[in-house]
Amino acid sequence: MKNYIQALRYSSIGLFHNLLGYFLYILITYLGLKPEYAVTILYPLGATINYYGNAKFTFKYFGDPLLAKIRFILAHFSGYLINLFILYIFVRQFLFPHELIQFISTGIIAIYLFFASKFFIFRNITRG
Repeated sequence: MKNYIQALRYSSIGLFHNLLGYFLYILITYLGLKPEYAVTILYPLGATINYYGNAKFTFKYFGDPLLAKIRFILAHFSGYLINLFILYIFVRQFLFPHELIQFISTGIIAIYLFFASKFFIFRNITRG
């Protein structure tokens, strides 16, 4: 039951921060900012919401915050690399449409980051 609740909480935070980020992206690109700059500005906002929401709300993390932040950066960077690899293989090599592959990849990376968050980033170790 605990895993189900964590997955539900993780999904709700992900949905919230992705919708917020998307709407802000649309707004600031509509106002004239280039998409590359918009993503560069908004990514830290989304990651911050993700980090603090999941640390406190989803996983109830009480460990070393610096260690969790380092692990968070490593996990998200590896997720980014996995995303690039998936796009390269399926779009460049097998010529699938990038919109479909990115949609599927987003789900794969979200699942990967859930498990990375649960077992690596926000792993609480009880001392006995």
